[in-house]
Amino acid sequence: MRLPSYAEVDLRGRKVLLRVDFNVPVEGGKVTNDFRLRMTIPTLTELRHRGAGLIIISHLGRPKGKREPKLSLAPVANALSGLLERRVMFVDDIVGSKAKMAAAALKEGEIMVLENLRFDPREEKNDADFAKALASLAAVYVNDAFGTLHRAHASVEAITRFIPSYAGPLVLKETDVLLRLSTSPAHPFVVLLGGAKVEDKINLVEKFIERADKVLIGGAMAYTFLKAQGIPIGRSRYDPKSIESVSRALKSSKQNGDKLFLPVDHIVVKSIEGDEVPQVSEGMIPEGYIGVDIGPRTIERYRVAMRGAKTILWNGPMGVFEVERFSKGTMAMARAIGRSRAYTVLCGGDTISAVELYGNIDRLSYVSTGGGAALEFLENPQLPGIKALLRQKEF
Repeated sequence: MRLPSYAEVDLRGRKVLLRVDFNVPVEGGKVTNDFRLRMTIPTLTELRHRGAGLIIISHLGRPKGKREPKLSLAPVANALSGLLERRVMFVDDIVGSKAKMAAAALKEGEIMVLENLRFDPREEKNDADFAKALASLAAVYVNDAFGTLHRAHASVEAITRFIPSYAGPLVLKETDVLLRLSTSPAHPFVVLLGGAKVEDKINLVEKFIERADKVLIGGAMAYTFLKAQGIPIGRSRYDPKSIESVSRALKSSKQNGDKLFLPVDHIVVKSIEGDEVPQVSEGMIPEGYIGVDIGPRTIERYRVAMRGAKTILWNGPMGVFEVERFSKGTMAMARAIGRSRAYTVLCGGDTISAVELYGNIDRLSYVSTGGGAALEFLENPQLPGIKALLRQKEF
């Protein structure tokens, strides 16, 4: 897979429409986690030094095609200005007259941020007219938003029909890392999957049962696997619609050398609310209790399973890590992976947040900015945004 690269085009004196993923948490008008912003700083700096005027576009949240002040990109532009230590202009418009005038006046090396793309309902509809209007603001389009490549949206897919389009450095790096992880990882290869959504990850579980050496399951998704085996899970969250596919994965694991690891003990409570003291439950979860984290025996079992690994992929926390009492499993995995000598790849917003809280994120080999996009790419690289860039034609 060879995507058209931003490095192939002369940007001096040209306006670049840069699609980024600034879908970051904003509270009280301030960005509370700037990881995705920090990841784009090298891209912005390089493009600016190459003489481009940068018009940044992104989505934020799910405003459903309507203006929501709390989902404005104004605080994001302000935070970006602080990180870059230079002025970043915010334009309260997307493709209207204010955006057109600001884009026309943009000079070499300057940076502006347009308003939330999803304030316009045409963005998520992959509307050609909206995409054409976006394209008219610049001479070159660069997609450096890996986390959006699985969306057939106007600023990702349709826009490539109207403007010379290239992959940015983050997209090029992420596709390279994930493609190697999917096709030719160094073995032993250990995959750690957590979080809640079994349905989103079951195909990946089946794929890695065949290609990885060990697949460790934690988080709420583990309870669906236990339920499928007839093991009592109390009132723990599980997905009844995925029982059949999970049963298939369990059967596949047995046929491929029992590569699937499931929790053997659990941290349980009767209610997540309040200050109830968590208990350890061996094997099963009693009636009336909820599983909120992997237990101490599982933590040690998973640590041992990762020893000697040459490649580790981690997506999804081991429990309700946002609550300190239920975070020990996630914290232990973050520290174990941080100390590992393996090539370590992390993907998913919750997982990144957990490692930033409990581990040394700088020790990891690669941190993907995409959660859902990374998982879908690992399952099948032909994402809408990838195919759009690959069909790039001459203008």
